Amino acid sequence: MKRLWTIIGVDDVARSFRWYQTLLGLPASPPAHDYFGQILDDDGTVLLCLHAWGAHDHPSLHSPAEARPGNGLLLFFRVDDFDDALGRARTLVTALDEEPAINPNTGTPEFALSDPDGYRVMVSAQ
Repeated sequence: MKRLWTIIGVDDVARSFRWYQTLLGLPASPPAHDYFGQILDDDGTVLLCLHAWGAHDHPSLHSPAEARPGNGLLLFFRVDDFDDALGRARTLVTALDEEPAINPNTGTPEFALSDPDGYRVMVSAQ
């Protein structure tokens, strides 16, 4: 088995941690560190890693001033509780970036919103 761990730079790991846990309907828990946290599925699968900007000497995570957060990156989550996820998403933002619609390529409903750091997040039904 091979897994991809997507790591994004964020201003406030704890805030972003709570935001993604809420969006994905995961139990609330604190990140492991103030500079890094892993969003885990119920079975322990890493869904997303959050890394504080400038916390270590990673060239692509020095500062959001050097690379606009989200440029060239789309976080795409497929969920089995689409309607519940939509309700949770509406509590996290004042307006969705894209209201729910059927993706003509997948035939599944999806919507889009932006996270606190400006990353584009798509949520799709499985």
